Amino acid sequence: MLSESAVILAEKIDLFTSVNSTPQLGHLSEIARGAFKFASAIQALAAFRSAPAEVECVSAGHPQQWNQSLPSLDTLAEEPVGKPGMPTLAVTNFNVVCATLGGFITLFGLVSYLFKEQFYLSEALISLLAGVTFSPHAANLIKPIDYALGSREALDDITLYFSRLVLGVQLVLAGVQLPSRYLLKEWKSLSLLLGPGMLGMWICSSLVIFALVPKLPFLHALAIAACITPTDPVLSNSIVKGKFADKNIPRPLQRIIIAESGANDGLGYPFLFFAMYLIQYNEAGGARKAMGLWFGETWGYTILLSVVYGVAVGWVAKELLHWAEENRYIDRESFLVFAVALALFIIGTCGMIGSDDVLACFIAGNVFTIDDWFRLETLDDSLQPTIDMLLNLSVFMWFGAVCPWPIFLNNNIIPIYRLIGLGILVLLFRRLPVVFAMHRYIHQIEEFRQAAFVGFFGPIGVSAIFYLYVSLEYVRHNLIVDGTVREDGERLIETMYIVVWFLTICSIVSVATLGSLIYSFLL
Repeated sequence: MLSESAVILAEKIDLFTSVNSTPQLGHLSEIARGAFKFASAIQALAAFRSAPAEVECVSAGHPQQWNQSLPSLDTLAEEPVGKPGMPTLAVTNFNVVCATLGGFITLFGLVSYLFKEQFYLSEALISLLAGVTFSPHAANLIKPIDYALGSREALDDITLYFSRLVLGVQLVLAGVQLPSRYLLKEWKSLSLLLGPGMLGMWICSSLVIFALVPKLPFLHALAIAACITPTDPVLSNSIVKGKFADKNIPRPLQRIIIAESGANDGLGYPFLFFAMYLIQYNEAGGARKAMGLWFGETWGYTILLSVVYGVAVGWVAKELLHWAEENRYIDRESFLVFAVALALFIIGTCGMIGSDDVLACFIAGNVFTIDDWFRLETLDDSLQPTIDMLLNLSVFMWFGAVCPWPIFLNNNIIPIYRLIGLGILVLLFRRLPVVFAMHRYIHQIEEFRQAAFVGFFGPIGVSAIFYLYVSLEYVRHNLIVDGTVREDGERLIETMYIVVWFLTICSIVSVATLGSLIYSFLL
């Protein structure tokens, strides 16, 4: 059809120019002859396509037949050429997440002072609620399972790594903001809080969990309680920083809370793996092997190595930064972001050798500012707090989206009324009795009201989720029989998943809503 139309058009133009022979029409005649030749070429191509050709395959030396699979000329003629297409929407997961996260942070930023300083609501709670709102349970804008390609284990890995990242950066910054040689000067108070304090919190939490979760072995209760034993540095900063803290909380009390929450995050491993090893080696004679692994691998390789590594990296980083600053090799922007880069380096390297990157980050942050130089140089700068805020908003928004909300109501482990009772009792008895028992020996806690404040204020947050997913990963890879997870391991996974997530949500809500009222009353 296309070739015939071209021939007819060319013939008519040629006839018209021959009858009306003028100089102006000479060019038109040339165009007609060119069109005629083009139409003839199209006809030849169509004839060639209609019949198969014999082609000699030189390399093989054998003839083979082939039929050119060219698109139909009629089809090409019918397709519009040069017509602009309609614009299409690219509603991809990446675009939606960027728009949602950016929009939330922008809107929250416009009223952030009002929420945090007037209503005393933490950014953690607001971000958590935003995550729920945008999650598949509501607006369905954030789809975590899609990002993990439909794999539950991949989603767990994403949450674990995100928690590690936030904790690592937070703990380096926590170490940096403490005064020079703070851990050495306040070792007595910290020893009480990190030794008997953590042990008491672990035992009290285990007893409450064991009493309220039906048919739960005590070793399982110990493993679950180990996840919620460390106090969370992310939520701690929401109370010990800002206008309210400066007005109501004494500076020594602020610092001891920051130091405790930073150090005990990395010290959750011994409590967790004490229970995990005993659960794994539950056969006769297995306790000896479990304790050997606990002392050798957990204390030796995981804890002590991370302390040594943190000291070494922090000291080397401090000396290198001094040298670069003295020789004017480093600009101001790189100087300010140095601590964050140090955190990323420690997270990656400690992760590769399998040591405790969380504890190493805190130790490195303290050693890095052992002379107070970097802390004082960056005291009035807002870059590090800004990065800290962006990470906090993002991680709690992610928690709101990935939290298993429906499972709190529908599960075979614990009914909802027991779960609510568990949340209340853990908040009351996890920490208060321990702090009341030893507050007289901690000079930063000067009176009973401050002891009540410190006892209530032991938030469960990012660190609990981190240890939860460390536990799930360990159970899936080590509590195995014939290639599948043991029956008690499956039940432990389900129980930990429900209890730790629920207690984390309870702590975030209580710290953000009841916290300011209780703190104002006590202090």
